[in-house]
Formats: sequence, structure tokens, C-alpha cells
Amino acid sequence: MLNKLIIVRYGEIGLKSPKVRGRFERKLITNIKTIINCQVKNQQGRIFIYPQDFDDALKSLEKIVGIVSYSPAVSTKTDWDSIKELIRTYIRELVDEDLFSGKDSFAIRCRRVGEHDFSSQEMAAFCGSVVYEITESNVDLTNPDFELFVEVREDKTYIFHQKIPGLGGLPLGTQGKVIALVSGGIDSPVATFLMMKRGCSVTILNFNNYPYTSESSEKILKIHQKLKEYSAGSKLNLYQVDYGEYLQKCRKQAPERMTCVLCKSGMYQIAEKIAKKEKALAIVDGSSLGQVASQTLPNIVATRYSTSMPILSPLIGLDKVEIEKIGKKIGTFDISIKPESGCSAAPRHPETNAELPRVLEALKNINAENELEKVTSSIRLLKK
Repeated sequence: MLNKLIIVRYGEIGLKSPKVRGRFERKLITNIKTIINCQVKNQQGRIFIYPQDFDDALKSLEKIVGIVSYSPAVSTKTDWDSIKELIRTYIRELVDEDLFSGKDSFAIRCRRVGEHDFSSQEMAAFCGSVVYEITESNVDLTNPDFELFVEVREDKTYIFHQKIPGLGGLPLGTQGKVIALVSGGIDSPVATFLMMKRGCSVTILNFNNYPYTSESSEKILKIHQKLKEYSAGSKLNLYQVDYGEYLQKCRKQAPERMTCVLCKSGMYQIAEKIAKKEKALAIVDGSSLGQVASQTLPNIVATRYSTSMPILSPLIGLDKVEIEKIGKKIGTFDISIKPESGCSAAPRHPETNAELPRVLEALKNINAENELEKVTSSIRLLKK
């Protein structure tokens, strides 16, 4: 019976100092073990997983950030006879499953870690001869139809033929906490995912703009559930606040053109209040420069002026096609595009070149500080 395992690889973690690298490796392993029942061995830039449920583990690894690639593999002792027997068994299984045949060209990719009495080239030639005995396939080192990978690590040798791409990034929970402003649209869930991919723990904050939008929270709950699939090892709390009364105040007591500017400014200020309570270090939003009225450069400056906390916008330089591509990849796009009435508070001709003094005056006229404090008091935990 083959000794099956999964080899996990990471990327930029390996560039860190030994102390930081060790901390990141431990966090990645912890995150893996929160959703996969397995034994884990960490050795020289590789994480070796021995799961209870092999297929479930392979599926789960697709959505764990910090992993560059992974391979279902088999292992044996590092001696010629054991390696020969393992390759014979492994190749015969692939042939039986129609994954490899004599019609396919092949290459052996061998690497070694440690001291051995043979070179990588000698081991590759030996393994190639074993494959040829079974299939009589042609060797093509440049553009083969099939690749067999052989990793010799000290007294253990690992064989595999797949390198499955992972999400990459840094282990979730290594870069501090952020508050992400998430609506039912396409952009903000993607921005949230990208910050998770950079290792940030996230608390989601949603604004219910009823009666200017639907009162239903169905869409944001589905988006939260989808993003939670990528949150192994970290909480993903979803909070919601009632924002309709504040919007009504903006519409009635400020110039109509400035409604969207005042709305966005208020969101940032509320997020900052919640961030301080949550001990978060930054706010995240889905702004893409110039995409909508509130995201012109003058408006970005004006809406963020009243907030001292850093506001991160990972989509700032991406266009809609690029953002949608990521949304489709992570599964939030199909949820975001489900029909929904827009915000009826938005003016027909919104301000696109907000002047900061006028914005500050408008905030003062609507007594924004007190009004936003009322909004903050309505916060509720919608989903853990």
C-alpha cells in the first residue's frame, strides 16, 4: 500500500528572516490544521501533510491563503531498490487510470536536499529507466507530455506528478486586523479577499441603507459565507449598522450633489470608531480610482480627511474587468450580480470634484459627529 501524503509549498515566507519565517510557518500550519484533520511535518521549506481524509484535504487546500502549490505524493526510503519499487507501483497505477501511457513523452524532474552518494542527474536517469521499462515512452526534457517529480530529502524520497496551484500570499492572521467595508456589490468583496490574501484578519462592516435600499441582508450574508471559505485560522465577523437615517439627514440638510461624498465620509468615520474597539489597524474599501463619482481623486481626498486611520484600497489601480475576474475566481461575482435595486439616495448629478472646505462645512451643518455616534450605537453582529 502506498504511503500517501500531501506536500505543501509556500513562497515569500521563505524570504523572511529565520525568526519571522518560523512564526509564519507555524501560523500557516495552525491554519491548515483548523480545517484539515491531519498530522503535519515541517522540514526545510516544505510542509508535509498526512490527512485522515485525503480527498477532502486536497479540496480544502485550494482555499488556504499562504500556500503557493501542493502535490499529492507518495514516499519511501532513500535507497535504489525502494525507489525503484515505488516508481513501478506509482506508474502502473497512472497507466491503469489512463493518466500516462507509452504514447506520452516524459521527463523526470529530480531535486535533492542533504548529502547522498549520487547526483540529482544520476537519480533522474535511474528513475527514467524504471519508467521506460514499464511504458517504453520517449524522453523529452524540453516539452514533455508528462512529468514525474522526484524529491530526495535525506533518508526519505517523495514521488508525485502534480503541482496544484494555491492562492499564494501570506498566512491569514500574520499581518494584523482590518475593518473591511463590504456591500453587496462586486468590488468590496474582492478587496476584502485581497487583504485576506496578504495575511490580514478581517472584520466585515456592512451599512444597511434602508429605506434607500432593500432592508434584506440576504446578499451580504451570502457574500460573508463565501469569503469565510478563505478564512481558515481566523474569525470573520460580520457587523451591520443602520445607515438610512443618517443618509436622510444628508439629503435634507446638505446640498444634494454632496450626498455620496457625505455618505462615504460617514462610513469611514464609523469604521474608524469600530476599528478602535476591535483593535484593528486599518480600514479597507473597494475603491477603484475614477470608477464612480465618490472615487474621483478629489472626492477620495475629501471623504478621507475626517479619518485619521489608514484606509487601504487594494483595487485602486484595477479596472472593472480585472476586478470581475478575481470575483469570478473566488466565487463572489455570481452573488454580487444578482438583481438588486440601487441606492435611491444617490443624486442624479453627484459631486465629482468635492472641495474640502465645503465638505467640512456640510459635515458641520448636519452635526455629523453626533449623528454618526447614533449610527455606531446601532451596530449588531450579523454573523460569525
